Amino acid sequence: MEFCKQFNAQTQKMGETLVPAVLSIYNDRSFTFILKTPPASELIKKAAGVVKGSGVPNKEKVGSITNAQVTEIAKTKLPDLNTTSIQAAEMIIKGTARSMGVDIKD
Repeated sequence: MEFCKQFNAQTQKMGETLVPAVLSIYNDRSFTFILKTPPASELIKKAAGVVKGSGVPNKEKVGSITNAQVTEIAKTKLPDLNTTSIQAAEMIIKGTARSMGVDIKD
């Protein structure tokens, strides 16, 4: 019950956004949890205004996002990515968008 209270208190400002969490439970029944950034696919779907990605991304495109939106998503995801460079983070986001069937517009 204590976990639910703490989790809800920390995530109530996030609304309906999916939030991954890393939960550690110890023998004395205490716990810690760390909230991560939303998945890149969720951020891309929100920016593109689509419900889901394409089933055939190389043939069927479901939406598009701008380079400015890619940069904003990369800045949001940067703490959880395995890079410290914003340019590399943008490339990761572009690859995720491409695999979802979302075009990147200039």
